[in-house]
Amino acid sequence: MSDPTPLPTLPVTFRPGRTRAILLTAGLVIFLVISGIAMLLEQLGPGERLSFVITGALIFWALAQLARVKVVADETGVTVVNIASKRRLDWAEILQVNLRPGDPWVFLNLSDGTSLPALGIQPGIAKQHAIADAKTLRALAEARSMRDLP
Repeated sequence: MSDPTPLPTLPVTFRPGRTRAILLTAGLVIFLVISGIAMLLEQLGPGERLSFVITGALIFWALAQLARVKVVADETGVTVVNIASKRRLDWAEILQVNLRPGDPWVFLNLSDGTSLPALGIQPGIAKQHAIADAKTLRALAEARSMRDLP
């Protein structure tokens, strides 16, 4: 028997909100500190100052890439945005949504026999929120796969 998780109105986006806020805040602080140091050190030339600012910007960019992860569910399927990839799936391709104890994020078992990590739902800082999101995505996948059956 299926979990009676209420289905949200689509489209819905799942993100690790607290993790995202921490990463973006840390990236901004690091960028500002490194840039500030570059401006305060009088012995640095313009090229050296620029290299400090560029280093800070690269650190911010890297943390922003970590923060961009999400899972977007709509009427026709799911888009999984991970750190370096983006993949669109039809509902029929998703056989199972898994978040087992100790998993760093949700895994989607797919009809082609592979498993796709979905970093947009991760229990790191907000475990209960991630569990609720995983249950909602699982309920959506089950409802959509049932609807698509002949």
